[in-house]
Amino acid sequence: MLKDLFPRVHRRFSSLPVLGPILADYARWLFAGGYPRHRVRMHLRSSVRLDALLVGRGVASLDDLDSAGLMACRPADSQVDCELTALVRALHAYFLANGRFSLAPVSRVEAKVAEYRLHMERVRGLAGSTMAFHSCTVTDFLNSVEHETQPNRLAQLKPSEIEAFMRATGTRISRASLQHVVSHLRGFLRFLTARGETQPGLDTSIDTPRLYRGEHLPRALPWGTVRALLRAVDRATGMGRRDYAMFLLVATYGLRPSDIVALKLEDIGWRAGTIQICQRKTGVPLLLPLTDEVGSALVAHLRGGRPVQGHREVFLRDRAPVGVLKPTAVGEAFQALCRNSGLIPSQGVHCLRHSFAVHLLREGTALRTIGDLLGHRTAEATCVYLRLAVDDLRDVSLPLPVASSRLVLDGQK
Repeated sequence: MLKDLFPRVHRRFSSLPVLGPILADYARWLFAGGYPRHRVRMHLRSSVRLDALLVGRGVASLDDLDSAGLMACRPADSQVDCELTALVRALHAYFLANGRFSLAPVSRVEAKVAEYRLHMERVRGLAGSTMAFHSCTVTDFLNSVEHETQPNRLAQLKPSEIEAFMRATGTRISRASLQHVVSHLRGFLRFLTARGETQPGLDTSIDTPRLYRGEHLPRALPWGTVRALLRAVDRATGMGRRDYAMFLLVATYGLRPSDIVALKLEDIGWRAGTIQICQRKTGVPLLLPLTDEVGSALVAHLRGGRPVQGHREVFLRDRAPVGVLKPTAVGEAFQALCRNSGLIPSQGVHCLRHSFAVHLLREGTALRTIGDLLGHRTAEATCVYLRLAVDDLRDVSLPLPVASSRLVLDGQK
């Protein structure tokens, strides 16, 4: 393997005192993960510098190398030396996959979050994505009260400490997001109270930020702008064909990013002309007609853009390591489209979902049907997507009586 990559100087890599014995197998592991040839060569070149750093830290062979020693070689700022940072991260993943490294011991914070996550799953029945948001909030809160070094501090927890955490969090997020944080924290405090780990009543001491109905401008885009954004996607590349198919699914069916990344090959009924969606947020299945436009976009992606891997998901990472996309990747791809196209300011992909709802309303679709397609349980949740713009309000305005209009004109004279 090394001789194929570096025909003349392959011994330079195989003779490294620490990493030399595993570099050939490491290169094969990178290729199996979808890394292109030039990236594998970059990793191997960087291994010379990393090996020198390990030797300088007293590591004589692989037997002396552990997880902490490897991660200690990572630059404090990843942008200072991107290649070395990428090598350290990938090597750590390689050693974990091969059983050379064991997972780090679970900290007190991680153990407490794991207990609460189990409670959310078994008792509250929350979706995986919802539990992830709750877990992030709880982790931040436990770190703020120094639970790792002072585990008994929860028993003497005071409202002032909760207020301090909320004030610090409120400086970096919006009021709407802060309202979610309050909900997450209240649920965790009730969990602690039920287990007798903190004093009761703390959940009621948190004040909720005030939000007002209709205070935000409509997020829906004109349907012509939505079509223009789709046309602006560069479908000459594999990534472009993938992104176009993802955005078209949102614009055609109003799907969430979590639903798109979870879509599998067997969910597409080519002969029946259907597409099966299991909504990740609600768990409710949704059977939709497969339109010709969506079907053509999916075929173009599967035949000319999707990496050949053993995953059943329709949409995969285009960059190494090849794997399943995260929901955030859909939003990041849409923001890149906004910047490159110049049609709209950079914003989240959720605006396509809003645009889909408003487009259906203007086509005469019933509110209940729109809510079912969006996966909403109440009409109030659907109304959030249907904040109408000024053009829609003009349609409901009453005509000014003729007599009154003459009085107005006379008054102006």
